[in-house]
Amino acid sequence: MIKRDEYLDVLKRFKDKELIKVITGLRRCGKSTLLEMYKEYLIDNGIKKDQIISINLEDLKYNFIDNYMALYNYINDNLNPNKKNYVFIDEVQKVLEFQKAVDSLYINKNVDLYITGSNANLLSSELATLLSGRYIEVKMLPLSFKEYKDAYPELNNDELYRKYISYGSLPFTTSLDNEDDVSIYLSSIYNDIIIKDVMARKKIQDETMLRSVANFTMDNIGNLVSVNNIANTMTSDGRDINVRTVERYLEGFTESFFLYKASRYDVKGKQYLRTGEKYYVSDLGLRYFILGRKVGDYGHVLENVVYLELLRRGYDVFVGKVDEYEVDFVAVNNKGKLYVQVSDTLKGVDDNDTKILDRELRSLKKIDDNYEKIILTSDKIPLSNEEGIIICNVFDWLLEK
Repeated sequence: MIKRDEYLDVLKRFKDKELIKVITGLRRCGKSTLLEMYKEYLIDNGIKKDQIISINLEDLKYNFIDNYMALYNYINDNLNPNKKNYVFIDEVQKVLEFQKAVDSLYINKNVDLYITGSNANLLSSELATLLSGRYIEVKMLPLSFKEYKDAYPELNNDELYRKYISYGSLPFTTSLDNEDDVSIYLSSIYNDIIIKDVMARKKIQDETMLRSVANFTMDNIGNLVSVNNIANTMTSDGRDINVRTVERYLEGFTESFFLYKASRYDVKGKQYLRTGEKYYVSDLGLRYFILGRKVGDYGHVLENVVYLELLRRGYDVFVGKVDEYEVDFVAVNNKGKLYVQVSDTLKGVDDNDTKILDRELRSLKKIDDNYEKIILTSDKIPLSNEEGIIICNVFDWLLEK
């Protein structure tokens, strides 16, 4: 079992705080395993088993819990009235109006409540309003490159990266022995995302068209796209689809944490732009086994890896625009900004060819604030500094503490 210490530490810090701990993320990214790790921590630190109530709503033995009152009554009937109770509800969105049960349990002073969900609607405006100020969200992603290295310590960084982007980073894949088994497993996950997480929840009938939009978006990670662009491209290919339908499909993919959307930000104008965005896939293994490896695709794949890592590090991530140039990522948190350029290689045709490096430096040099600027590359180079812009090997950056 691969430790997910960064997420586990958050749960430890908020133990017994009067807040609901909400863990969200792609199906099979490790939410249930995180709860198991945390329950082990509780028991190791003196919490008795009779103080823990755990419900996984994907388990058929809880099939009788089909509404919020059944959920509330089951938990309430099993509470230990004389001790603190630690209540875990896995995939809570399966219960209609679950928020009513959650709200009622929250006001019980001897309940410390933890819930998970694989759909962003878990924190829809209705729930967020009802529980305003009463919850924290732990946004969980598949394994980071650093966590993945714990599973394969014998591999060097290049070997590890090739495995990471082809087998993907869903935790269970590290227990599978060959590519065929990984393919079977990821295919089943992808089908569940399409059918259960998107079609069922968004009431979509056309599975073939939905898969076509998924394929198009995965094929264009790192490219600026728009719903109009997607609709027009697919229509020109003989698959008639309107803009509103594309919007609904993309909403389904982002709500299920299958895709993430990076909107554009004008660095000099300090404003968000309405046109164009980029999409990134939450697990590159899913993309690899659906589309295969594409020649010339390595730069966008690396960009995808960096984007997800920035999310893990607590940033809100945007695609930057400075004058007529693009900055791959403007990463924003409560401490400020980080500007990031990603290039698979900075090498030209010979040692004197600096065209790629000059291109990557160009947009960063046009930014006149004092926030950190960095170029990440898979080239084996030492850490360097070019006019205040850090140039760093991406694997070193991914593995740093």
